[in-house]
Amino acid sequence: MPQLINNPGSVMSSEFLNRPGAVSAGDASSAGAQTNGGVAAHYGNPLSEQHCLAAGSAIVDLSHRAVITITGPDRLRWIDSLTSQSVARLAPGASTETLLLDITGRIECAVRLIDDGTDLWLLLEREEASGLLQWLDSMKFMMRVTPADRSVDFATIGTLGQPALPVATPHGVPLLWRDPWMSVSQGGYQYAVATRHPAASWTYSEVLMPRTELAGIAASAIPVAGLLALEALRIAAWRPRFATEVDGKTIPHELDWLRTAVHLNKGCYRGQETVAKVHNLGHPPRRLVMLYLDGLDTGLPVRGDVVVVPDQVGQDKSVGQVTSVARHFELGSIALAVIKRGTDPDSELLVRTAGRDIPARQVVIVPPDAGASATVPRLPRLGSVRR
Repeated sequence: MPQLINNPGSVMSSEFLNRPGAVSAGDASSAGAQTNGGVAAHYGNPLSEQHCLAAGSAIVDLSHRAVITITGPDRLRWIDSLTSQSVARLAPGASTETLLLDITGRIECAVRLIDDGTDLWLLLEREEASGLLQWLDSMKFMMRVTPADRSVDFATIGTLGQPALPVATPHGVPLLWRDPWMSVSQGGYQYAVATRHPAASWTYSEVLMPRTELAGIAASAIPVAGLLALEALRIAAWRPRFATEVDGKTIPHELDWLRTAVHLNKGCYRGQETVAKVHNLGHPPRRLVMLYLDGLDTGLPVRGDVVVVPDQVGQDKSVGQVTSVARHFELGSIALAVIKRGTDPDSELLVRTAGRDIPARQVVIVPPDAGASATVPRLPRLGSVRR
């Protein structure tokens, strides 16, 4: 896997940090601070920023993210053969996402994709892209493709609305990636059984603009929100993120990522056997839940804090870890966590952080019985068939 092209330790500060009240995410004492350096965690009022962002009037500076292009006539079928989503016939301007898996089906990379008819654009988090370009170069073989790092030339802006921004159109197609998380993609599968999935109102998109335009937008009157606001809304939408929900053991089923990043009926790719086996015959060993955190008058938990089931005799059982946490402007303190599949959905949980226990109520996203979706006929036992 890549070691980013642009050295993660030498990120330039964004022009948005000149905005009044801006606090760098690199200065925040939270998970991801190191890799989010150079952009704002907030601009003085994260809850108000959330409200503006949810209403579609604010934008989020994501200029620290990486951008890679793949040029050449074989680009779509090449990426189709390497990753989990069906992209061989991706239309110009259409958006999707895909996962790069290892041979055991574990997630190595999550990539947002948009094609403009000439180039395939890959939008990634900076730490995730580390090494991807070199790996792609090693996999070209006889394919007519040319991967390139374009992070210096293009910047990413996030929004849940339609603000007037100078969207890049290098080949006549606006580089606007619309998050497919709102609904189940063709060939995908949803494990969540909620009456109304919270993603139904997740109108998130990412705009690519020439990096030379960034200073002008930062100096304009357009409302802005920091990363904390975006994280809170993402958690409320049950939207997994590579930098937070994925660890070295994660398979897509555990995060309900079959919804949008996996095509269950496409051809062979690395890790497909695990994807098919777990979905059709087995169960993911862990499952994603959202937590409502109670009684928080002080600091929030952090990524990696242990989730336990309290025991009557004081022998609490560890069942998982917090992956993301935020204060939501309507829902209060919430988190995403990955816990063991067999954890009782009705169990009250505790999050153990900084020497204290925080009561947590779980909202099931991936149910314990997820998987085993194939209808397999039962074979008669030996001696039970009459002649």
